[in-house]
Amino acid sequence: MLKDYIVVDLEMTGLNPKTDRILEIGAVKVREKQVLGTFSRLIRPECNLDARIVELTGITDDMASAGEELDTAVTAFLEFAEDLIWVGHNVQFDYKYIKQWEVNHRMEKTYYSVDTLKIARKCLPALEKKTLDYLCTYYGIQRTSRHRALDDAVANRTLYEILEQHFYQEEPDLFVKKLLQYKVKRQTPATPQQKKYLKEFIEYHRINLDIPIEKLNRSEASRLTDQLIRQYGKR
Repeated sequence: MLKDYIVVDLEMTGLNPKTDRILEIGAVKVREKQVLGTFSRLIRPECNLDARIVELTGITDDMASAGEELDTAVTAFLEFAEDLIWVGHNVQFDYKYIKQWEVNHRMEKTYYSVDTLKIARKCLPALEKKTLDYLCTYYGIQRTSRHRALDDAVANRTLYEILEQHFYQEEPDLFVKKLLQYKVKRQTPATPQQKKYLKEFIEYHRINLDIPIEKLNRSEASRLTDQLIRQYGKR
């Protein structure tokens, strides 16, 4: 049974940690079963948001453009999280994005977690869905807004405490911390040749990009180059 932990929720620009970016981080720190503090950062993704993400989260391009730099936000989050156990709904998915950032910065840290999605799947098999939205409705958990990181983390904290109260005695192993693991390669910055080619290409075709070329990694620069060539042809 957890007394000290941190509930983590991230919003992203998409579903692939190798190509998509963290948009928002929310967290709730709990010690001795009491909320000690909260964390919330909106992050500037350096790209225009897909309409589906805007509809889902309510975060607009204008809001995102006023967010923090990724490095500043993630560093602050990790300091806030300390060495606490992560609690989340499908927490492995959120962890992948943090892990990618750490690998890019040559960091190696160990984290443990308890996953409310896994608990719900095991203990509530008859429920039609096991999403955070559905479970909050099922248990009558009040929410200010959905798919905003801090609000989801606050709701998930309440959900965890309810699940622990109901199911810890019969399924104690589900509430034991598990090592978070994800293997990923370091993303290296775009080469000078890639950046030079892209700058000349967009100038030649008079293209307005929503992504700063200087901040692209090598894979992103390669994908963007291929995309532009397919759309505009070679120079």
